[in-house]
Amino acid sequence: MSSITRRAAAFTLSAGLWLSCGIAAAQDAPKVKLETSMGDIVLEVYPDKAPKTVANFLQYVKDKHYDGTIFHRVINGFMIQGGGYDAKFAQRPTRPPVAHEGRETLEKGGPKNATGTIAMARTSDPNSATAQFFINVVDNRRLDPSPQSPGYVAFGKVVSGMDTVDKIKAVPTSAAGPFPSDVPQTPVIIKSATLVK
Repeated sequence: MSSITRRAAAFTLSAGLWLSCGIAAAQDAPKVKLETSMGDIVLEVYPDKAPKTVANFLQYVKDKHYDGTIFHRVINGFMIQGGGYDAKFAQRPTRPPVAHEGRETLEKGGPKNATGTIAMARTSDPNSATAQFFINVVDNRRLDPSPQSPGYVAFGKVVSGMDTVDKIKAVPTSAAGPFPSDVPQTPVIIKSATLVK
């Protein structure tokens, strides 16, 4: 075997190992099923890319925090947001905020705010995210962390049920509860959030 052939074989082997490791990492990613009043959504989250954010989200799932909450902010052409209020607009109590890790997530090859990704909602303070999350329904690259902006931490993506997301984003909205706009006129309820893997 020539040295060129040996190098080619070694490259092929290393590429194969890299691909198999990537596939294994994806298969090992935790999955969360949101059973909603409009259908199921399955999310895959990446603790290797955003460890603090994912641990925070999964703890809320395990604590049943999301069960009975609503998607209270729905903007077609932007995102659907939920996880903070019940159908009577009572705000759920939360744990202390999670540390923002947006830039670190992108440096590790984590997801950007593309269609179908899930990210943490927050106030103008980057370190204010608690339980509320949103699912991007378009590519919202202006929300990505950058040297100029902390952005929003995307930490997973929809792997099943994007048709449900599409149904939710299209619901009629209006003012309701404490919100002046963007609230579904018929509540979109998260019946349960469960860890399926």
